[in-house]
Amino acid sequence: MHGLINKAIERFLRETYGDACWQDIARAAGTPEAGFECMLVYDAADTFRLLDAAQAQLDKPRAQILEDIGTFLVSHPGLESLRRLLRFGGDDFVEFLHSLDDLPERARLAVPDLDLPRIELREHAANHYSVISEHGWPGFGRVIVGLLRAIADDYGALVLLDHKGGREGTEVVEVRLLEQAFAKGRAFHLGARTG
Repeated sequence: MHGLINKAIERFLRETYGDACWQDIARAAGTPEAGFECMLVYDAADTFRLLDAAQAQLDKPRAQILEDIGTFLVSHPGLESLRRLLRFGGDDFVEFLHSLDDLPERARLAVPDLDLPRIELREHAANHYSVISEHGWPGFGRVIVGLLRAIADDYGALVLLDHKGGREGTEVVEVRLLEQAFAKGRAFHLGARTG
């Protein structure tokens, strides 16, 4: 597993629950208490032990933890660069959904050895979509649910999201867009602000 994935989990746990909680989880998982290095590659078993330990320590279902991580990645002020990368996907939530197919390739432009699962958008009817992740690690669809929830809020869209599971190696998230402009979205400017 790429170190960026483990670092994202670590950062979520540290910033949401505190350093002491992180150290307890890392100790229980047998992973480095000092944290992960972003550009190293770790055994996927380390990641799953970390999630198991977080589930036990926080007394929360793994699905909820993964959704919370997805939300954290978009909404935390310290991760503005990721939010910006995602917002380049379109001017509104529907355009963003249609850009999801390209997300793994866009991520690889920034980090060439980051191997995200393949993502495919299917449109069933007006305002009804499926986001399918394939060849990923178990639970990646839950991260997508959290990410979509936060990015919909960012655009000001009102959506219903439902994780449908899927066959082995595939997860499906059903998206129903109830209203494109439900609330005022967060400001977004193409050029980064300076000084």
